[in-house]
Amino acid sequence: MKTIVIDVKSPAESFADMQKSLKSGKPDQHAHISFASFELLWKVLTPTRWHLIEALTGAGPLGVRELARRVERDVRGVHADAQALSRAGLIDKDGNGKLSFPYDAVHVDFTLKAA
Repeated sequence: MKTIVIDVKSPAESFADMQKSLKSGKPDQHAHISFASFELLWKVLTPTRWHLIEALTGAGPLGVRELARRVERDVRGVHADAQALSRAGLIDKDGNGKLSFPYDAVHVDFTLKAA
């Protein structure tokens, strides 16, 4: 199963994790997307955008109209949300305009600590 891990880490923490993985000789088995703050994560991954990711997970490439039909939303709104997810690196868009999320699972990982 191809899984992506979405987490909240500073750029320094992400870099340190990458160096640690390289030094150990054991590359991480999952793709990662890190957000620098909780605010940024929630700004990019709104509930309607999560719904798009859910519909795309394991579905293969879909056109915007088909994706809009599957999530029961208007095409313009889906198109705008898909562009935001694409800019964030969460979904891919091929040369024919088809959207895809090349993962079978999503793991969200973060810890909320007392201030």
